[in-house]
Amino acid sequence: MVKICCIGAGYVGGPTMAVIALKCPSIEVVVVDISATRIAAWNSDQLPIYEPGLEDVVKQCRGRNLFFSTDVEKHICDADIIFVSVNTPTKTRGLGAGKAADLTYWESAARMIADVSKSDKIVVEKSTVPVKTAEAIEKILTHNSKGINYQILSNPEFLAEGTAIQDLFNPDRVLIGGRETQEGRKAVQALKEVYANWVPEDRIITTNLWSAELSKLAANAFLAQRISSVNAISALCEATGANVSEVAYAVGKDSRIGPKFLNASVGFGGSCFQKDILNLVYICECNGLPEVANYWKQVIKINDYQKSRFVNRVVSSMFNTVSGKKIAVLGFAFKKDTGDTRETPAIDVCKGLLGDKAKISIYDPQVSEDQIQRDLAMNKFDWDHPIHLQPMSPTAVKEVTMTWDAYEAAKGAHGVCILTEWDEFKKLDYAKIFQNMQKPAFIFDGRNVVDPEKLREIGFIVYSIGKPLDPWLKDMPAVV
Repeated sequence: MVKICCIGAGYVGGPTMAVIALKCPSIEVVVVDISATRIAAWNSDQLPIYEPGLEDVVKQCRGRNLFFSTDVEKHICDADIIFVSVNTPTKTRGLGAGKAADLTYWESAARMIADVSKSDKIVVEKSTVPVKTAEAIEKILTHNSKGINYQILSNPEFLAEGTAIQDLFNPDRVLIGGRETQEGRKAVQALKEVYANWVPEDRIITTNLWSAELSKLAANAFLAQRISSVNAISALCEATGANVSEVAYAVGKDSRIGPKFLNASVGFGGSCFQKDILNLVYICECNGLPEVANYWKQVIKINDYQKSRFVNRVVSSMFNTVSGKKIAVLGFAFKKDTGDTRETPAIDVCKGLLGDKAKISIYDPQVSEDQIQRDLAMNKFDWDHPIHLQPMSPTAVKEVTMTWDAYEAAKGAHGVCILTEWDEFKKLDYAKIFQNMQKPAFIFDGRNVVDPEKLREIGFIVYSIGKPLDPWLKDMPAVV
């Protein structure tokens, strides 16, 4: 029986291993993590992450050929294939601070593998890592090898949160990079055989190690670039009276461009886009390619610009101050169908409004109050470290309250900001919301989920990203 061990029970490790266990009943899969609370959650009825379909998969396999454990050393020792999906945060200090990936957790995982292994292992990079990480890991393992052979493979994940289980069941492609040696090819084949249990042969791509590592960074950079492209156009639409939805639809009809990832919004979020682009920028700089680095930097600059532009719209339309005013924030997750708040644009928007002394009331169907308070109190890259290394119970932000209902959040508010495109926000009774708000009542739609004309008929002053401006906003500067 092939034994697989995955180090790291997070957004990547948990779902990926659950699906492998489901699709390969003859393989024993153990997910290990040093966090006892996280492992306890995976073994409970309340899983630590929300992902549609994940619970069903885990319940079918858990205890049969899928296990979650804190006994890291035992399961590393027993495994034939070890997946490493630990955090690779952006460094906050030292060489490459603010750009380079921090490989501390990766290195300690590699050292532990070297310490406890008694038989040959295939070690698979699952985390998003900078190009050439495999080389560093290989050096650590071979210098501590005690006669054991290690093969390093790169098998980046291409999951989108909210559809991760579907993405795993039916992937566009599975990418496996390995050394171009006989042993390397054998290791690639072994991993290929695992995926071949349910993925068609023509969708399993094999490359060299560096191509696999770089493909992941490049794919995320291309996706983020599309969002920044349409967001840049949205600013021009507002200035000229064009409608960004119509422009994006017309552009997306070109089969070479296609319609995906062309929704203008308050900005992209999630744990990967910004981190991977910063990483790409750093690698370009280290390899003497400043022009390439500057090109990719612009994708993040436009994203930051879009968030600050949104905050400026809110403040300038409310007589240039939100001090002491209640603002309802609908949605805090970085996109619908996930409880993930990592790098969500809502953090920067809320901080911007708090900077002008607003009182904020937040409703999100999947995000806890504790998580929101933590996000608003943390420094930029702190979220990407394991929870026990994050600042302990940060001081709560007094001006922020949480409600479990959109109507409650908007009661008595001067303005409503829609920051996540949850389906339920399309179906709210906005006439009821309008009655219970201060007048003039504003709606700032950061995700283009509502129909501005219908809301104007109710009496709202509406700002929708990239849509023709409300007469109220016409004379206000877009950027203060």
